[in-house]
Amino acid sequence: MAKGTSRTFATGKLPTHVLERLLAGAPIRDKRVLVGPRVGLDAAVIDCGSTCLVLKSDPITFAADRIGWYAVNINANDVAAMGATPKWFLATLLLPEQGSTTRLVEKIFDDLAAACDELDISLCGGHTEVTAGLDRPILCGQLVGEVDRKKLVVPKRVRIGDSILLARGIAIEGTAVAARERRKLVEEKLGKTMARRARRFLDQPGISVVRAALTANSAGRIHAMHDPTEGGLAMGLYEVAKASSRGMLVDRDAVPVYPETAALCETFGLDAFRLLASGALIIVCAARDTENIIRALEREDISVVEIGSIKSAQSGVVLKSTGARRKIAKFEVDEITKFLADS
Repeated sequence: MAKGTSRTFATGKLPTHVLERLLAGAPIRDKRVLVGPRVGLDAAVIDCGSTCLVLKSDPITFAADRIGWYAVNINANDVAAMGATPKWFLATLLLPEQGSTTRLVEKIFDDLAAACDELDISLCGGHTEVTAGLDRPILCGQLVGEVDRKKLVVPKRVRIGDSILLARGIAIEGTAVAARERRKLVEEKLGKTMARRARRFLDQPGISVVRAALTANSAGRIHAMHDPTEGGLAMGLYEVAKASSRGMLVDRDAVPVYPETAALCETFGLDAFRLLASGALIIVCAARDTENIIRALEREDISVVEIGSIKSAQSGVVLKSTGARRKIAKFEVDEITKFLADS
C-alpha cells in the first residue's frame, strides 16, 4: 500500500480520501469475492453459487452500556442492508484492567446472548481478554449472513431517477447514547420524563433495521440500502452516493426527527443530521416500486417516507431546505464525539 506523509487524525472514521487510498491496495486473491472493501459499502460478499455469504465486522467504541447488545445489532444491520439474513456471530471482547469484574463480563455475555436470540443468530465464537491501556470495554463483532444471489443488494445497481426512502427517524442511536452516557446532564436540561424516553431509544423505537431491510427487499427492486451510523444521515447519504457513483437531491424538511432528538440537539447545539443514526435505513429503489415498498413497510408498522431522488454524479449530494441548498462534500466528526467531549 502507498505511504503518505505522517499526520494525526481526529476521533472517528478516517478521512475518506485516506481510506480510499488504503483500500485501493487491499489484496484480493479469490475470485469468489464479489464485493470487497470500498468506501460506502456495508459488508463484503462471497460467491457461494446460488447463495452468497455477506461478511461484516464492526466495533462498539462510543457506548459503555449494553455493548453486547449493540455489537450484534449494529453488525446485523449492515448484513441486512445487503439483503442478507444475519446468521453467525463472533465477538472479540477487550476489557480494561480496572473494573473488569465477573459481574461486568457476565452482563456483556448476557446481552450478546439476548441480542442473538432476538434475531435468531448463532453465537459461534470469538476471543476475550483483559487489555492494557483501555478505560472501557471494547467489543468487536464479526457477523456472517446469507442471501439468495438474486436478492443480493449492491449499490452498483443504482440508477438516475431512483427514489430514496428513509425508514424510521434519524439519530436514534445518538439520542440513546447521549442520554445514557450523560444521564444527569440530559435529565437536568431536558427533564426526567423526556430524558427517560431518550434512554429507551435503544429499544423503542430501537436501532435494529433488520426487519425493515428484509421486508423492503421482498417487496420490490432494491438498488441499494444503507444504515447510517457514524456521521449520521448526512454521512450515510454521502456513502451511498460514493459507492454507487451517483448524486442525490434530498429534501431535508421531509426527514423525520423525533421530538426527543430535536430537543437534545437544540439544547446542546448538535446537528441531528450528523448524529449517530443506527435505527434509520436508507433505501434506494426503482421509482415504479416505491409505493409497493412503502406499503409493505407500513403493513409491518415501520414508518417510511420518500426523501429524495438519485441524480448524476456531477450533481453531488445536495440537501435542500426552505430557501437553501447545501452540498455534503466530506466526512466530519460525528456530533456524539463533540457532545461527549464537551459535556
